Order: sequence, then C-alpha cells, then structure tokens
Amino acid sequence: MLFTRGISRISSKFLRNRGFSQSLLSSHRLLAIIPELGHSCSDSTSTHKEELDPFSLVADELSLLSNKLRAMVVAEVPKLASAAEYFFKRGVEGKQFRPTILLLMATALNVRVPEALAAESADVVSSELRVRQRGIAEITEMIHVASLLHDDVLDDADTRRGVGSLNFVMGNKISVLAGDFLLSRACVALAALKNTEVVSLLATVVEHLVTGETMQMTSTTDQRHSMDYYMQKTYYKTASLISNSCKAVALLAGQSAEVAMLAFEYGKNLGLAFQLIDDVLDFTGTSASLGKGSLSDIRHGIITAPILFAMEEFPQLRNVVGQLEKDPTNVDIALEYLGKSNGIQRTRELAMEHANLAAAAIGSLPETDDEDVKRSRRALIDLTHRVITRNK
Repeated sequence: MLFTRGISRISSKFLRNRGFSQSLLSSHRLLAIIPELGHSCSDSTSTHKEELDPFSLVADELSLLSNKLRAMVVAEVPKLASAAEYFFKRGVEGKQFRPTILLLMATALNVRVPEALAAESADVVSSELRVRQRGIAEITEMIHVASLLHDDVLDDADTRRGVGSLNFVMGNKISVLAGDFLLSRACVALAALKNTEVVSLLATVVEHLVTGETMQMTSTTDQRHSMDYYMQKTYYKTASLISNSCKAVALLAGQSAEVAMLAFEYGKNLGLAFQLIDDVLDFTGTSASLGKGSLSDIRHGIITAPILFAMEEFPQLRNVVGQLEKDPTNVDIALEYLGKSNGIQRTRELAMEHANLAAAAIGSLPETDDEDVKRSRRALIDLTHRVITRNK
C-alpha cells in the first residue's frame, strides 16, 4: 500500500517538476527494492534476451486471439467487413504489443482460487477466468485499431504498419465507419463480461482517446509549449488504454485494490515511455523502419517532447514552431535547433524514468513461488527495456 502511494507520488511529482536528476535517482532507488525477478531496464545482456522472449511466452494465445479478432470483425456489408479486418489480416496485425502485455499481466497476477474449491472446480474457474482476461486483450486491441483508423483520417496519413493506411486505400468515410464498427464490437464484447467496474474503466478509455485528440487539435500556444499539458495529452491518447486494461485484468481476477493499482501503474508508465520513444523515433527513425512517415508530427505542427526540451535551451525556437504550418521551411530550422540541444537525450531520460517506474510496480507485486508467474513478471520487466531500446 505504502509502496503504491510512493510510486504515485513520484510519478505525479515528476509530471509537475521537470528536474531530471532527482527523479532518475528516485526511480533507481525503487529498482533496488525489486526482488530477483529481473533486471533494471537500463541493464540488459544478450544472454537474457535469448533466454526470455515476452512474445513467445504467449505466442499460442496470441494466435487464438488473432483468429478470434478476425471472427469478431465480420460484417454483413462486404465493404465494411473488408475495412474492419484491414489491420487484423495476417501480416499486418502488428506485433500485438498490448495483448501481449495483458496476457502476461494475467499470469503475473497469480490468481488464487479459494482453498474450499475442489481441484477440478479450481481448474474450471481458472480456465474461465483466463478466457475472460483474454477478452480484455481482444477488446483492447479493437479499441486500439479503431483509434488508429480515426487518427489516420485526422492526420491525413497515407501509410500505417508499412502498408497504405485504410483512409488512403478506401477513403476517409469508410475508414471512420470501420473505426466506429470496431468500437461497437468492442462494446458488445465488453458488455458480455458483465462487470460494471471493468465496463466503466474501458468506457473511460474511449473518452480519454477523444479528449486527448481534442486537446491536440484545440490547444492554445501556451498549452502547446507546456510539458505538463503534453504529458496529460499523452496519457489520454496512449497510456490510458494500457493502464486501464491492465487494471481490468486485475479486477477480473478479484485482486485487491493495491494490486490493481500496481497493474495500473505498470501500464501507465509503460505507455508513457512507449510514446516518448515514439516521439524520439519520429526524428531519428526512417519511414521504412517506422512503417509510417518520419517527421510526421512536426510537419503537422504537433510539438512533442524533444522539441519542448529544445525550447527550454533555445527560447527563440518558440517563434519558429509557431510558424511551422504557415512556412514549411521552419521545419528545417526547428531540426537545426533540436540537433544543437539535448532534446532527444532528455526525452530518452524521461522515457527511462517511466520505464523504471513500470518495472518497480511489477517488483512490488505480492511474492510468489510459482515459476510461471515469476517468468511472466520477468517478461513484463523485460518489456520495459524493449520499449526504450526499440528502433521502430
């Protein structure tokens, strides 16, 4: 309980105060408390990577999940069916990062069946629970893909996951309708779980997705230049889905409020770290490696963490980014300032801060001797490392 509050206090303080040294020291102290589950996300070896692949641990379930999703998005109208399944087809379904997190979290939470139940009954309860938790992963992926379809329309994107975006291939109207269709299917699956708290959590996620996108579209100049505003928007657009889905998995398992909050903290901080690295890769990656256009945010006048940090070193950059959409040549000027600043490095440090907080949350889960549970917890910690070292 105290540790959970400690994580929340550190995370909240960090969003209010952008002094890195103290925050990074705090997160490293937290990691010192983590039991022998794994490693700091800044300490990895090639041997460890060979021994543990988070995605392979749930590969069989991911295959089941993919097949289930393809069956769930079948529509009566052929055009809509084709659009809805566009990013669920084999080869373009992505790495299924979010479902992987949720399936690992389900195992990591070490479901305890009451001792009074017979062994056969316990197995049935455990099996049924796993199906329900996998349902959360399916719902989460549908919400995620729906948000991608809508985002690509708003951003006028032409590529996604290395192929033409749906709006580019079929047009904006079909893309919007396909996203709406996926959200409706997600709602039906959510209702079938018959858990009002879980329904409320994931309904809030959809609200957050809309709120975050609206914040991005309607921000004032002062808001666009605010790191606090940016982090809040990032939570709504990216981290809310992962954090609330992790919490939903815990609630379905009947875990305590403290354990559910640790699951939430893991998802929140991993989601923030993921987006911060995305912001870095938008400047350092290539279109081929990212599966979408590089420099896409700044070309659309969207200011992300690297530029915000660069502004602190070069205040004159504020005027440059204010004219991005009016004069495209300002993009090159902004990139020059970014290159002279520590914006990329400081964004990576901020991502490290949140990745460490995510790892600390897993290290604070109740102790267990179950090897499967311990392996899944190590995999979740391994994912924090993979998030901050990825290049696509």
